[in-house]
Amino acid sequence: MEPNLPPQSNPPLSNLPMPSPETTPVKLVLEAKGLVKRYGQVTALDGADFQLRDGEILAVIGDNGAGKSTLIKALSGAIIPDEGEIYLDGQQVHFRSPIDARHKGIETVYQDLAVAPAMTIAENLFLGREILRPGIFGRFFRLIDKKKMLEDAIAYMQDLKIGIRSMKQAVETLSGGQRQGVAVARSAAFARHVVIMDEPTAALGVKESNMVLELIRRVRESGLPVIIISHNMPHVFDIADRIHIQRLGRRAAVVNPKHISMSDTVAVMTGAKKAEELPPEALAH
Repeated sequence: MEPNLPPQSNPPLSNLPMPSPETTPVKLVLEAKGLVKRYGQVTALDGADFQLRDGEILAVIGDNGAGKSTLIKALSGAIIPDEGEIYLDGQQVHFRSPIDARHKGIETVYQDLAVAPAMTIAENLFLGREILRPGIFGRFFRLIDKKKMLEDAIAYMQDLKIGIRSMKQAVETLSGGQRQGVAVARSAAFARHVVIMDEPTAALGVKESNMVLELIRRVRESGLPVIIISHNMPHVFDIADRIHIQRLGRRAAVVNPKHISMSDTVAVMTGAKKAEELPPEALAH
């Protein structure tokens, strides 16, 4: 005769061991290993590493000549590194041009914005990616579906909460911050993996800079990780989840802006202090 055993019950979820942040795997959206780029006798990248996590805003900073622009150009397909590997969602990729990167869902907002001032906002959002009319008119006559482009443009701008009076107005009638908003909205609309922003608040006033920073947060909240290259340290500390410090063509450190001072960050960037000299909590793992 079998003994009477107490009924089995599953332990409450609150008593189950939870994975610690240190053991929780981090998804890397974009990664580079050992990138090297030489221009004659000048080595712009000297074995540079890079990691962008899912759902983060990563700031890339560095002194002049540190190689940060070259690094970003390699990640966005603008240059081809001489050595090293680039991975997108864990798969190795070989970008031969910015078009290749765009096809993989990486969009870049350059400092000069690359907008057509005389064209409307809606036309700028779909510049180079115009929507054709359905049926024979689009397939054979290549007629553009302006109504569809206008509807989609309004939806994109509303999603990012960019307040512009009319999508039909020319970009040249907009303020600097609004033009930046158009460029960001265009990238966010077509990016599937990463949005890269090169000095997004350069030459903007305080109010417009704050507007662009809030716009970057909305892009991140929409599910896209963001890389931001900036010399503006207050903006970097205001918006970044992690800060990649580039020095002499390499990654000097990745720091947590919540646990490091701005002066210590600049010290690592200029070489006055090494990453090993920082307290453990200052380093972002």
